[in-house]
Amino acid sequence: MDAAVLEQILDETFDHAVVHHGYTNYMRDYEVILYMTAAPSTGIEPAYLRYLFRYCVEARCETSVSGETWQRSLDDRLIDHETGADLDGFVWGVKWHPMYPGAKLLPQSDATRHWSHTLGIDFHHVLIETNAHRLTLLFSDLQVTEVPVGYAPFVTD
Repeated sequence: MDAAVLEQILDETFDHAVVHHGYTNYMRDYEVILYMTAAPSTGIEPAYLRYLFRYCVEARCETSVSGETWQRSLDDRLIDHETGADLDGFVWGVKWHPMYPGAKLLPQSDATRHWSHTLGIDFHHVLIETNAHRLTLLFSDLQVTEVPVGYAPFVTD
């Protein structure tokens, strides 16, 4: 995948809502599901898009919530929006994170060069930052598709 095209796709995710992320049920590719919205005046309908990071050989997820905030956010009532809305802490129950500061392509690294050489295809490193998580993905290709109605990424058939 061309780095310039990848950067353009990543730029389009800025400030939209991450509603799910994780490995697919077949455990090779990593997906990030975004709820994309635009100002009502544009006439663009909101949509759920699946960003499928193909051949993902490394996925790291770490918190971007401070330790102090975590300490105030351990109450299980915070995992439900209704019961957590008036509590002091991070309300996990909103069930989405804004893509802020967003996603960016990282420079080539020893790891990207290693996997490119080993598999004979290009690899990329991407950093995705939300208000609660920082994801680092090492992958080869990115596909973006609209999420079909009823899509459930955890279904194992």
